[in-house]
Amino acid sequence: MNKFERQGGDRASQQTFPDDIARELARAPGRVVELADAPPIAPRAPLSQSEVRTILISLMLTMFLAALDQTIVATALPTIGREFHDVTNLSWVITAYLLASTAVAPVFGSLSDIYGRRAMIITALSLFIAGSVLCALAPNMSTLIIARGLQGLGGGGIMPVVQTVISDIVTPRERGQYQAYFSGVWTTAGIAGPVLGGVFAEHLHWSMIFWINVPLGIASLALLLPKMGKIPVFHRRRKVDWDGGLLLMSSAVVFMLVLTWGGNRFAWLSPTIAAMLGSSFVLAAAFVWHARRTSEPFLPLSLMGGSVVPYAMIAGGCALGAMIGLTVHLPLYYQVVYHLSASESGLALIPLAAISTGGAALAGRTMMRAVHYKRVAIVGTSAAAVIAAILALVAMPLWPLLALLSLFAFGLGTTFPTSVVSLQNAVARPQVGTVTGAMNFFRALGASFTVAAFTTILLTVLGTDISIGHDGGHPVNAISADDLTYAFRYVFGAAAVMLAGAALALLLMEERQLAGPAAKPTLEMAE
Repeated sequence: MNKFERQGGDRASQQTFPDDIARELARAPGRVVELADAPPIAPRAPLSQSEVRTILISLMLTMFLAALDQTIVATALPTIGREFHDVTNLSWVITAYLLASTAVAPVFGSLSDIYGRRAMIITALSLFIAGSVLCALAPNMSTLIIARGLQGLGGGGIMPVVQTVISDIVTPRERGQYQAYFSGVWTTAGIAGPVLGGVFAEHLHWSMIFWINVPLGIASLALLLPKMGKIPVFHRRRKVDWDGGLLLMSSAVVFMLVLTWGGNRFAWLSPTIAAMLGSSFVLAAAFVWHARRTSEPFLPLSLMGGSVVPYAMIAGGCALGAMIGLTVHLPLYYQVVYHLSASESGLALIPLAAISTGGAALAGRTMMRAVHYKRVAIVGTSAAAVIAAILALVAMPLWPLLALLSLFAFGLGTTFPTSVVSLQNAVARPQVGTVTGAMNFFRALGASFTVAAFTTILLTVLGTDISIGHDGGHPVNAISADDLTYAFRYVFGAAAVMLAGAALALLLMEERQLAGPAAKPTLEMAE
């Protein structure tokens, strides 16, 4: 065992660095050659509290940009379609961004472990800003779709790199509370995006939803880059496995197209969907075959195993999938069953989106103070599963429903910091970017799959001949409130199953000691 390795029997709260090792780590070079040479415990970065705050603010601003762009465009789509006289291709404005951002998440994660966070955050933000400018200047729909794909390449790189930089400046035990802050960023972007998109499209010009990214992106770079030189890094320079990366991205893109087109452009059982699905599986199998025979694979399969990483990914993916799936479909439920307007339905989503931040904050604080830190997430996720089961069994008025959804979101929110920090704490530092990129990749696939699955459930129960539209400002609804209430029982039931799966994954996940100082006094949760 080398001198950097962690002693398995030591408590995380009691781990300290001798002065000679601490000085040696502070002078460590910017990259390592072998994984064994990298310390699994990140030393406290030589940054003042003000510098840490500056970096975190810039990271939150950077993540806000990427999160905002996933929601701000939707409300401006009708205006864009009218200006370009093209409504048939409007969905590609969303799809192009989604495909690109999902496919490149593991690429940026891996490259940040090879070439460094600074290079990758500059690349991601530059692509994002350039794509935003091209979107704002787009003269037609085709150009806008291509520019959105470029913007998605940057947006997909921002997420894993930002989460990896956090791991470089704060220890795993302290990291949970910061993950809660970033959950708040997602919530703010999710609420503000549709509102800003509608205001810009109605009162200014739709291009403003893209122009706003330019000064914010430049400001984020200006805040972040001067401080990144002080962050200790342990990059591991190696040959990039582009063949493996291309196979993985191709499989993901085809699978995402299946989820996008299935039940919409093509029937789920159509030969086209079957061929695409088969192609996706063949590409995935080729990636696995290639990874097993390559000395330095793009995504090491061994990294996806063990007693922590797969369970953390399953837990986080199930929780995020249930949340996104309900967020997409609940507006229909509100409008048909409770006769809310479109704007009122948006407001009714706030409990689901916003309250989850409180659960994330609780879990983050618990990780700082408790030895058995995952118990809060197990209890919270289990409670969310029970609440979803109640919603599946009992029809209720709007306000009790919103109250239960708030409790559901609070419990669900405890999963996110626990799963992310546990996953990053379980790998060597030169692999944190890779595993974080893989986590974002599989979460995005899981969320897209859940949205498609919930839609399929509704169509199966209600029948595929339903139609919802607008005629002269008045909703034309082919679904009765009773029928949709009945159909949503299966949707809530599916959410309950997913949250139960998340709770089980957390229960099975090894609770490894978190590196870093524990808050005093350390809380021992009841056995």
